[in-house]
Amino acid sequence: MESQIFTPCQIGPVTLRNRVIRSAAFENMAYGNRPSDDLFNYHTAVARGGVGMTTVAYAAVNQSGLSFDGQLWMREEIVPELRRLTDSVHSYGAKASIQLGHCGNMTHRATCGCKPVGASGGFNLYSPTFHRKLKKEEIYDLVKDFGKAVNLAREAGFDCVEIHAGHGYLISQFLSPYTNRRHDEFGGSLDNRMRFMRLVIEEVMRAAGDDMAVVVKVNMHDGFRRGMQREECIKVAQELERLGVHALVLTAGFVSKAPMEVMRGAMPLKTLRYYMDVKKFWWLKVGLALGGRMVIPARPFSEGYFLDDAKEFRSALKMPLIYVGGMVSKDKMEEVLNSGFVALQMARALVNDTDFVNKLQSGEVTRSECKHSNYCIGRMYTLEMRCHHCVENMPSKLQKEIDEAERKG
Repeated sequence: MESQIFTPCQIGPVTLRNRVIRSAAFENMAYGNRPSDDLFNYHTAVARGGVGMTTVAYAAVNQSGLSFDGQLWMREEIVPELRRLTDSVHSYGAKASIQLGHCGNMTHRATCGCKPVGASGGFNLYSPTFHRKLKKEEIYDLVKDFGKAVNLAREAGFDCVEIHAGHGYLISQFLSPYTNRRHDEFGGSLDNRMRFMRLVIEEVMRAAGDDMAVVVKVNMHDGFRRGMQREECIKVAQELERLGVHALVLTAGFVSKAPMEVMRGAMPLKTLRYYMDVKKFWWLKVGLALGGRMVIPARPFSEGYFLDDAKEFRSALKMPLIYVGGMVSKDKMEEVLNSGFVALQMARALVNDTDFVNKLQSGEVTRSECKHSNYCIGRMYTLEMRCHHCVENMPSKLQKEIDEAERKG
């Protein structure tokens, strides 16, 4: 009897051939903020490898929303290149999604072209940079930028958009009391803190119409005491349900406070420092060497690490939910789907092997070979995301770090 993993599923107006979605893990392959052959080849390989849908990650809705030089910036001039990518994905039977968002204060002037902005002003240690509070008129302009980005995504051939409302990026910065200290109608009560999200989603739903799926990535908790907790996050999810989005991706963590809550395991600090440009980031390399373990503490990895939290959201909501977090084996994937989730997302298993889904379906494997050393994560902040087994002439000190992380599991 065929596993539920490989049965079709519906997300809004879009039908996927199976229930595996390549999650929107940042590829760092959009050199100069536009699609590259590496981005094209990677998502083509994932589509050929059997996923139901692949998600192009972390596309900024405008220039001020850029965190990285290798991140997509949605604008008319890149539409033909994105169309080439989606046409290729479709030719292998998969659907194509693109994650749209704005980094808020997680950037630098040299990257985003202006002083970084956020729900409130202040200093972001993780960038590190000073940032200023968005003015009301700028907030409404940003809302329109989300709608424009959805229209560009349609023009580029995408079947689905995923709006990033988690992980401490801009929408999440408005939602969380840790980063939102405003005293106007966009701050204070949870209803006020949801206002920006509400405006964005209403604009996105109008732009998406009846032919594009809309998925929202949203936190189940921020991962620290002063951030959003489960009770408020459930209310946010219920508001997204009311607004009519087609599915939620349930996640957790905050990149400027609890980054490893998102991915779990240890951050490979030697790898992170090794690939950084010493001229551009000498101060950050020194800081990571002196206090990296305190600033980025490890969070133990376990398969399906968000599942218990996600089940609580499942019981509080009627809408389709997509699970993400530590998908490694066929058994755990089936457990997730049997727990009432319409689909599941994965990334590291598909960085390790783009053919993983086909191999899983054929019975060649039942478990990913990814052992979550997180080399790919340490590398992606500077270079394109890649698994360590695809890298030639690995420096011995990095190989030692990988081996130690894999021994710890």
